[in-house]
Amino acid sequence: MNALSAAEARRIALAAQGFTNAPRLRRRRPFDPALESLHVLQIDSVNVFARSHYLPVFSRHGHYEADALDRHLWRSGEYTEYWAHEAAFVPVRDRALFGWRMDEFRDRNRSDGRAEALAPTIDRVRSALAEGGPQFVRELEDGPRSGRGPWWDWSDTKRAVEMLFAWGEVVSHGREGFQRRYALAEQVLPAQALEPVEREQAQRALVERAARSLGVATLADLADYHRLKAADARSAVRALEDDGVLLPVRVTGWTRADGAPEPAWLHRDARVPARLAPDALLTPFDPVVWFRPRAERMFDFHYRIEIYTPKEKRRYGYYCLPLMVGGRLAGRIDLKADRPRRAGERGALLVQAAWQEQRAPARTAEAAVSLLAKAARWQGLDEVRVSGAGDLPLPARFDAA
Repeated sequence: MNALSAAEARRIALAAQGFTNAPRLRRRRPFDPALESLHVLQIDSVNVFARSHYLPVFSRHGHYEADALDRHLWRSGEYTEYWAHEAAFVPVRDRALFGWRMDEFRDRNRSDGRAEALAPTIDRVRSALAEGGPQFVRELEDGPRSGRGPWWDWSDTKRAVEMLFAWGEVVSHGREGFQRRYALAEQVLPAQALEPVEREQAQRALVERAARSLGVATLADLADYHRLKAADARSAVRALEDDGVLLPVRVTGWTRADGAPEPAWLHRDARVPARLAPDALLTPFDPVVWFRPRAERMFDFHYRIEIYTPKEKRRYGYYCLPLMVGGRLAGRIDLKADRPRRAGERGALLVQAAWQEQRAPARTAEAAVSLLAKAARWQGLDEVRVSGAGDLPLPARFDAA
């Protein structure tokens, strides 16, 4: 069994996640390197700074036009949305790998009575989409909104279409603002994306893709990436190990509660860069940090998002972005975009709080200033304003890069 140091494991993981020593976007198909490394791109509605799905590309490659990424994700025909980790973009070619999950959603909704309760609305939505093509929920509503229930105050129509989305019958066919336009799957997806894949085969493929994206990982890491049950992930790991796709390794410092080594696996295509020390701002929903136990094990970084924490109980801030310096998680910065409302006004990136970890590199503040200036410019803002909250010393104000 091979052994890896903690530093080697971090470099392997960052390389697998698409961080490179030459991060500039290439001209032809610029988003492929990041999207292929991630496999899933989580979507979130929070927009105090930038929507979450924009940030992983910025973290890995710097400045780009967000509209170009949207066109690639929603109009190229290569990506679609599904519950892959949470709500996420996935390659259309891999959508069928989640067929078993679609079946589980359908079985659950039948057993809990929701499918029967919404059956007339479900039938109406199916017919409306079949006859009228892709539509927003507001276009599918049968008269004024009615039948509001316990699902975030959704109408019956919204609940029905989201149920069909979970079952795989309906897909997102682009968005307006952050509202999905829905379509029947067969209307917009190629036949290959609709063909069933046997459950064990699909889950094995998902674990292999998770291992490729993580580089080196524990069973829990591999299961979490596409939200598989531990038993299903364990069966897939065993098969992939037998095939030589996953190689057992030991990583220094990766131990169980009883002190025994934590079993881990290296993807056979993973590389160990001699040097890889990127600086980056990360979304809380970046795969580098989204599985909190892995972030703690690999980076000694304890992170919890505080959006739903009452203001008086927050420790770091409403929407803190993890700060990576030299390939280590060195701090967290609570950001908000203050966009100009009138012509001639200056837009600003507001740093509402900035914190550094106990063992943060000496150049953490310098790296943060550089990253914040670049982030402001990327968002079309003119300057960065710092409140002074937190223990990371930053200038009170500086211009965008």
